[in-house]
Amino acid sequence: MAVAPRRIAIIGAGQAGGQAAYSLRLAGYDGAIDLIGDEPAPPYQRPPLSKAYLKGEMEAERLFLKPLEYYSEHAINLVTSNAAKKIDLAEKRVELAHGAPISWDKLVIATGARPRKLAVPGADLKGVVELRTLADVDQLKLLAAPGARLVVVGAGYIGLEAAAVGAQLGLKVTVLEAMPQVLSRVAGAEIGAFYTYVHRTAGSDVRLHARLEGFEGSGHISGVRLAGGEILPCDLALVGVGVLPNLELALDAGIVCGNGIVVDAQGRTSHPDVHAAGDVAWRPLVHFGREGRLESVHNAIEGGKIAAAAMLGAAPPTLEVPWFWSDQFDLKLQTAGLWTGADAQILRGDPQSKAFAVFYLKEGRVIAVDAVNSAAEYVVGRKLVAAQATIAPAELADKSISMKDIGARALG
Repeated sequence: MAVAPRRIAIIGAGQAGGQAAYSLRLAGYDGAIDLIGDEPAPPYQRPPLSKAYLKGEMEAERLFLKPLEYYSEHAINLVTSNAAKKIDLAEKRVELAHGAPISWDKLVIATGARPRKLAVPGADLKGVVELRTLADVDQLKLLAAPGARLVVVGAGYIGLEAAAVGAQLGLKVTVLEAMPQVLSRVAGAEIGAFYTYVHRTAGSDVRLHARLEGFEGSGHISGVRLAGGEILPCDLALVGVGVLPNLELALDAGIVCGNGIVVDAQGRTSHPDVHAAGDVAWRPLVHFGREGRLESVHNAIEGGKIAAAAMLGAAPPTLEVPWFWSDQFDLKLQTAGLWTGADAQILRGDPQSKAFAVFYLKEGRVIAVDAVNSAAEYVVGRKLVAAQATIAPAELADKSISMKDIGARALG
C-alpha cells in the first residue's frame, strides 16, 4: 500500500462524501479527515425525503447515515453549515465561508447536484418549492395541508413520489410532464404507461406534453399558467425537472469538467491529488463501455469507496451494475442497469396484476431491467445485466419458466 496522506478533506457531507470518510476509517486510515457540509445536518439519506419523511413516517434522525457521535468517536472533523468557497490547488487548502481554511494532502469533491431552476415568470414566488434537502421537505410539509392543491412540475422519480404522497395525504394533485410519458429519462414506455395509469387511478390529474409558461400570484403562488392560456389554481407547486452538477468549485480551480467533474476509474480528476464522487462525477460506466454521470445511492456509495481506496493505494471495490428504486403507493420499482440504447423491451407478467417486469435488450443482451413488486426478476435480472447475458426474448417473457431457471441457464 502507498504511503497514506496525512490529511484528507472532503467537500460535501452527503452520501458520497460521508461514504468516503467511513471507508477511510474502515480501511484503517488514521490521518486527519475533514468532512465539510453546507447543511446543518450530518450526512443523511435523501431517497426517503420524498417518501417516508414527507409522509411524516420517519424522524429526521433516522435519516442520518451515522449517529452524530460517530464522527467524534472516529475522529472525523464534521464541519456543518459552512460552505466551501474556493479550492486552492497550489496551497492545497479549501477556503470556507466562515473560519480558517482547511489544508489537505488529498481532496475529495462530493458536492452533489442542485435542482434545475425553471426560467419562467413567478418561479421565485413563495409556495414554489424544490425537494432536495431536509429544509425543502420541512417547508413543503408546512404547505401540504389536506385539501391543498398541489401541482407537480416534472414526472421523474421525485416528482411522482411526491405526487403519490400528496394524494395519500389528501391533496388535490396535478402532475405536469413535458415529455410524452412519465419517467421518460429512466424507463421505457411500458413502465411510463403503467405509472400514468396508477397515478390517474389514485385521483391525480396527469398531463403529458404539458408546457408551463409561468407561475401566477402576488407574493405567494396562486396558479400555474400553461401554454394556451389555461391557469391551474394551486396552493403550492413542486418543481422537479432534473438537477445540475455542482461543479463550480472544480471549474474555478482549473479541474477538467464536462457535464460533471471528469474522473478516471479511480475517481481521480485531472489533478492527481483530487478525487470526485457522487452526483457531480462524470465517470467510466464500465458495464456499458462508456462514461456518464449517475444520480443514485449506488453511485454515491460506490464513488465514495472508490475514492477512499485510491487515496490509500488500496485495491478498488468490485463495481456493481447501477441500481435504483422508487416507492410509490404500494408499488416498489427496482431497476438494474441503464436502458438507454435498448433495441427491444420484453414484458414479463401482467401490469394489471401490479407485479411485472420489463427487460431491456440490446443486440440480444440484457442491459437493464425494471421490476415492479417483482423481487425475483430484479435479483436475477441484476445478475443478467452484469453478465450482459444473451437470452431469447420468448424465454424472458414466459412466466412458466422461473427466474431462477432462467438465471441458471444464462449464467451457468
